Amino acid sequence: MTRTSRTGRGRAHRGGRGSAAATAAVAVLALAAVTAGCKPQPAGGASAAPSASSSPGDDAKPSASGPAPAPAPATPSVKPASPSKAAPDPQGKVLLASGARNKQVRELQARLRQIGHFDRSPTGYYGTVTVAAVQSFQGKRGLSRTGKTDTLTWQKLLGMTHAPTAAELNPPTTRPVAKPDKRCLTGRVICISKNSRTLSWMIDGRVVSSMDVRFGSQYTPTREGTFSVYWKSRHHVSTIYHTAMPYAMFFSGGQAVHYSSDFAARGYNGASHGCVNVRDEGKIASLFAQVHKGDKVVVYG
Repeated sequence: MTRTSRTGRGRAHRGGRGSAAATAAVAVLALAAVTAGCKPQPAGGASAAPSASSSPGDDAKPSASGPAPAPAPATPSVKPASPSKAAPDPQGKVLLASGARNKQVRELQARLRQIGHFDRSPTGYYGTVTVAAVQSFQGKRGLSRTGKTDTLTWQKLLGMTHAPTAAELNPPTTRPVAKPDKRCLTGRVICISKNSRTLSWMIDGRVVSSMDVRFGSQYTPTREGTFSVYWKSRHHVSTIYHTAMPYAMFFSGGQAVHYSSDFAARGYNGASHGCVNVRDEGKIASLFAQVHKGDKVVVYG
C-alpha cells in the first residue's frame, strides 16, 4: 500500500516534470516563430513558400480588426521584353512618296530631268513614272531603291543639280520640245514634230510658243512635208465626221491644226483622222490669232 502510493506519487511527479518540459518547449518554438518573422498562412491553411524577391517590409502585419489579409503575389524579378521597334531607315525621313501632289514634287521632277532620270515635263504629281525615276537615281548612287524621296536621296540630288528655272518647272508642253527642223529656222513657221508630239510657233528661228499635239492613226496618218496655211476657220465643223474643229488652220487638203476636246479629255489614248490636234484651248486660240494665211507649216518625223 505504502509502496504503491510512493510509486504513484513518483509517476505523478515525473509526469508533472514532463508536462512542464513540454510547456517550455512549446514556448520556445513560439518565440522562435515570432523572431523568425513567419508570414501568415494564406487562406486554405497551406504554408506559403517564401519568395526570393520578398523583403521584411513585404510581410503583412495582423490587423486589430481581424485576421491579416493574404499577401499580394510577388512581383516577377524579370521584366517582360518590350515590343520590338522597326529599325530606322538608314536613308532618313521620307519627304515625298507616291500620291503626293505639290510644288516640291515638281522641283524633284525638274531636277531628275536635268540629269536624265525623268523623260518628260514636270507635272507636280508623284506617280509611277516618278517612282521609277527616283528608283533609277537611287540605284545609280548606291542607295536603297525604294522609289521614295528620303532626306539622303534629296540631299544627293540637290548636290548634283541646280535650282530649276521657271521654264524648267513649268515647261510649255508635257514632253520635251524637239530640236526644230532646219526648215523651221526662217520665216513664220508652225513647226510640228511627230517624234516629240509637240508644235512650236516660230518666227525667224525663235520659239514664240509650244504646245502638245497628237496625230492621225496608222489608217489616217497625218501627212509630212512643207505646207502653208491656206484657210482659217474659227468655228469649223467637219462635214465628213460632223465634229467641231475650233480654231482650224488648214494646210493640206482636209487636214488642219485645230483644238480637240477629245484630246483634252482622253489624251493620247485616242487619235485624229489626220489632223493635228491641240488640247490646250488657250494656246491654240492665241496661235490662231497670230498665224496669217500663207504662213509655213512643217510636219516632220
